[in-house]
Amino acid sequence: MAVEIQSKRGIVSKAPYELYMMFVDMRNFVRFLPEDKRESVTADYDSLHAEVQGFNIGIKVVDRVPYSRIVFQDDGAPFAFELVLFFNPAAEDPYKTDFQIVLDADLNFMMKTILGSKLKEGLDKMVDGLVAMSEGRMPEGFDPSSMQA
Repeated sequence: MAVEIQSKRGIVSKAPYELYMMFVDMRNFVRFLPEDKRESVTADYDSLHAEVQGFNIGIKVVDRVPYSRIVFQDDGAPFAFELVLFFNPAAEDPYKTDFQIVLDADLNFMMKTILGSKLKEGLDKMVDGLVAMSEGRMPEGFDPSSMQA
């Protein structure tokens, strides 16, 4: 059963091209992980693979539209999905980004019932965290002591 989940929209204090460049290379994601989680993660420009709770999961970039959209797709995950990040100039300030995430997932009824609200909540937290970091604030629930340079 195809399910579309849209995150809230957030105004990120970075220009669309700056924000886009953070997400365009999958290797950038590894540096945001706590040091003890990095050993189970491999990444190249187009893909990222990890072992999470005994499951091998992966994600790959399938489309890039410079400075406006990046499309990711599952590459070995418990369910098929597509994740789209949108980077649009904010209406009130073109040097800020109107950011949103849309997830299209193939979830059976039970998975939709169990995961649906958690996925929406997770996407919204990602948007809130990105907005907070762009404004120089720590995202809610972030523990800086878990990060190593």
